[in-house]
Amino acid sequence: MLELKNITYEVEENGAVKRILDDVSLTVEDRRFVVITGPNGGGKSTLAKIIMGVEKPTSGSILFDGADITELSVTDRAKLGISFAFQQPVRFKGLEVKDLLRIAAGRELSIPEACSYLSEVGLCARDYVDREVNASLSGGELKRIEIATLLARNTRLSVFDEPEAGIDLWSFQNLIRIFEKMRAEIKDSSIIVISHQERILRIADEIIVIADGKLSRRGGAEILPELTGADAPETACERLQ
Repeated sequence: MLELKNITYEVEENGAVKRILDDVSLTVEDRRFVVITGPNGGGKSTLAKIIMGVEKPTSGSILFDGADITELSVTDRAKLGISFAFQQPVRFKGLEVKDLLRIAAGRELSIPEACSYLSEVGLCARDYVDREVNASLSGGELKRIEIATLLARNTRLSVFDEPEAGIDLWSFQNLIRIFEKMRAEIKDSSIIVISHQERILRIADEIIVIADGKLSRRGGAEILPELTGADAPETACERLQ
């Protein structure tokens, strides 16, 4: 279980202090698929980075399975079973996909094992297992390979920061299918997705709304009409459908 207690995050901007997150407290129970949504610039991605340890809160505390992890590094949090998928996955020139999966798993993987993770995210394994994780891969391909590495790690908590960013419609539709499968097969882990995509919101066990740095709303499917009403701005992927 993840607990955020009174998380505040401030930065200095043009000589003044700007508050990005303001006293945010929330709990993510085990075996839950949670989507954090809200307006752009509201603090969603910052909150995701604080959970992973990429950023440190100005004040407040973070507990994971009852232990205070506020001061732990990204590496130490990863060892506890927390993983993070960036908006823009990192490219690794010279590193092949199978080696990236082995690093993620923390053990030697056979080629069939590596291929099974790629197949789970809808990639033809034999076409990708020996590919370099470099500029030859599209944004959608990188997203799915990154998700395959999270599956290989088998983490207790997986955090995805706007996974739909920068991908085309075909890749987006495949991404939705992957999340639906992950949601259906969730066991002792939890998943947090930062997103404002309606199709991702619809498969959430719980929706948390962050606006102006504060937790403004949380609930289940009953709050969807308010969030996806006719006045809500369309996203690029929604306009393409």
